[in-house]
Amino acid sequence: MLENEANPTISKSTGLPRKRFYRARAHSNPLSDSHFPVPISPSHVDYSLHYPQFFSSSGEVGSIKKVQFADVGCGFGGLLISLSTLFPETLMIGMELRDKVTEYVKERILALRTTNPGQYQNVSVVRTNSMKYIPNYFEKGQLTKMFFLFPDPHFKEKNHRRRVISPHLLDEYAYVLEVGGIIYSITDVEELGDWMKTCLENHSMFEALTEEELEADPAVKLLRTATEEGQKVARNGGQTFQAVYRRIAPSL
Repeated sequence: MLENEANPTISKSTGLPRKRFYRARAHSNPLSDSHFPVPISPSHVDYSLHYPQFFSSSGEVGSIKKVQFADVGCGFGGLLISLSTLFPETLMIGMELRDKVTEYVKERILALRTTNPGQYQNVSVVRTNSMKYIPNYFEKGQLTKMFFLFPDPHFKEKNHRRRVISPHLLDEYAYVLEVGGIIYSITDVEELGDWMKTCLENHSMFEALTEEELEADPAVKLLRTATEEGQKVARNGGQTFQAVYRRIAPSL
């Protein structure tokens, strides 16, 4: 018997939550209104709930650290977990719209903190609609990395406005990214890959990383392998299409 007898949602062998108890629809409509709390500004986010090792119980900042990485549509948290140990001194957060998936990531992080004392304290997750509320969570120039891994392709042309990378949304991402900050995107849908690359290529505040920079960036190596979706594509021998772009200063 693999499950914990007291709590069947927890694997007895690993101590981690079991995904089959947290399954939800593959995607959600980002234009629909959901019922969850949204901070009115970045200063109203209570980071003591997310990173108790770094912030006081009253919610006041216990260090000068701020969240620097955002995994938009983080799914089951595979990228976050990999990044957590790769950048142990960097605070990072996953943003996920689906409630059951968000709950799974929360339980996964708590379990990893318990079984690995001192580790995974720099990672957390929040249920939110990132297409609407990015400026509610991050200040201007706060982030150094944003990740968009295997987002919903929204194939129908009338639903392209639901895509998580678009000319309009790139304006918001450019606002919360510092100059030099990087957007990472990957998909197994060629048409969506072309769309995201074109949006980034045509935006005045982004430029593509060189091949040498891509090769030297440890985060790039995780794009294809860290997530459940990426692993599935790899197992099936599928292609992936990535676009990795740097935030630049506006031209004078």
